[in-house]
Amino acid sequence: MISAADEKQEVPGLRDLTESWLSAIGEDPSREGLLKTPHRVAKAWGFLTAGYTKSLQEAVGDAVFAADGSEMVIVKDIEFYSMCEHHMLPFYGRAHIAYIPDGKILGLSKFARIVDLYSRRLQVQERITTQIADAVQELLSPQGVAVQMEGVHLCMAMRGVQKQNSSTTTSAMRGAFKDDPRTRAEFMSAIQVTLRSR
Repeated sequence: MISAADEKQEVPGLRDLTESWLSAIGEDPSREGLLKTPHRVAKAWGFLTAGYTKSLQEAVGDAVFAADGSEMVIVKDIEFYSMCEHHMLPFYGRAHIAYIPDGKILGLSKFARIVDLYSRRLQVQERITTQIADAVQELLSPQGVAVQMEGVHLCMAMRGVQKQNSSTTTSAMRGAFKDDPRTRAEFMSAIQVTLRSR
């Protein structure tokens, strides 16, 4: 029996679609191991696509603060998990975000919220990278923003070319990070320490 609270977490209609999907691939949705699978899938996809249900302002709340200072702030190794919009298979990795304040700063935990907001949708890594940079720019109007993301895509590892050790790196630069090679180099140097240590 599925509780009303669990039902509310489901993507509506996805339970029936999952049963049809199981039948289409030659499975028996009524066998013991699969009896609750349609519910679990509908609930899981509610979580995996939660980015559609929130706005940037809801994700950040009241965590933008007035502050002096104009030194670079870097938040590294923010884990992300997303679903490829081309094959609906997972891709995952780490995001690194930097900005140079211009009168406003953001609570550090909110960078992870922003990453989740855009990654918990059907996505491509290139778009997430740009969306995160644009979100930080919109919220803070800083002197510059930099985002770099590294991802492993199961649509490449599990199917198609089947290259299990491949990864994808994307970046988006705004303001000082785009215009000043020294600022960009400082950011890249800071995150390379993390990359080499893996």
